[in-house]
Amino acid sequence: MSGVRAVKVGNYVLDGEHIYIQSMLNTSAQDIEGSVRQATELEKAGCEIIRAAIPDMEAVKLIPAIKEKISVPLVADIHFDHRLALAAAEAGIDKIRINPGNIGSKDRVKAVVDECRKRHIPIRIGVNGGSLEKELLEKYGSPTPEALVESAMGHVKILEELDFEDIVISIKSSDVPTMIKAYRLCRDVCDYPLHLGVTEAGTERMGIIKSAAGIGSLLCDGIGETIRVSLTDNPVKEVYAAKDILKAIGRGSGVQIVSCPTCGRTQIDLIGLANKVEEATRGLDKNIKIAVMGCIVNGIGEGKEADIGIAGGNGKAVIFKKGEQLCIVKEEDALSALLAEIQKI
Repeated sequence: MSGVRAVKVGNYVLDGEHIYIQSMLNTSAQDIEGSVRQATELEKAGCEIIRAAIPDMEAVKLIPAIKEKISVPLVADIHFDHRLALAAAEAGIDKIRINPGNIGSKDRVKAVVDECRKRHIPIRIGVNGGSLEKELLEKYGSPTPEALVESAMGHVKILEELDFEDIVISIKSSDVPTMIKAYRLCRDVCDYPLHLGVTEAGTERMGIIKSAAGIGSLLCDGIGETIRVSLTDNPVKEVYAAKDILKAIGRGSGVQIVSCPTCGRTQIDLIGLANKVEEATRGLDKNIKIAVMGCIVNGIGEGKEADIGIAGGNGKAVIFKKGEQLCIVKEEDALSALLAEIQKI
């Protein structure tokens, strides 16, 4: 995207040309083996940037252990203690999430900035409603979008005064309209890469809905360079949800499934079939669209834009490609027949 300042994170460049998917470990910071295992699972699922909490010096040991097993960038999530940031930088971290206004004296901030500059480590400033400064709460009365942006830019100013501009910004809220407005305001006043997310979004179902509404709206506006779907669940599900949001707005890759919502004409178990197709193709490395339709009468026509599809009815199913019929199979053979045709693409 034009107009966005390019910031390098590991081997990636945040400039809007690609939307990077992030997630965060939810294993104990003391559980090195479990954290390494979860990090590798996240990378395998398609996570492109992984964040780990570093609450104390003991947790710094996570960094070399995880980096030995993954190839994607690792981010240290640090609060208040600048010594943890220095230790994380020395341990080989790829990015540090810390708010410079919360780590004490200017000398401490300068020490972190100098170390990050020397090692080419960017800093992510992360602001949310729960971390808003007391004076801003008094000024605005609540965590308004304006208050969140003012807080973020205050932290940015501290780094800029030290001639440090490898900055990424996140301005999260658990309220979707507030989050959307805050990011739009932030994009109006700066050109740093933005990390999008709805914080404390909730459990899987509602968390995905809120994240799709907030993150999806901003990405459709051309705002955002990296995203995290926050769920009270296994972080691998965050990665799958993020990938699906990107597919939905035309910025993702991989398999995209379209399926009809069923109606009184449906004569096969379309819901079951659609779920099976989705599960069977989740990890498939093909940029294709698959249609799963419940009506032979008009399903083929409705799914003609798909690369491959299936339409069922009365115990049978038609496999079609770009709207052209390939073959008719029994309903019980529908899934295997469809998967066989997909492998040919």
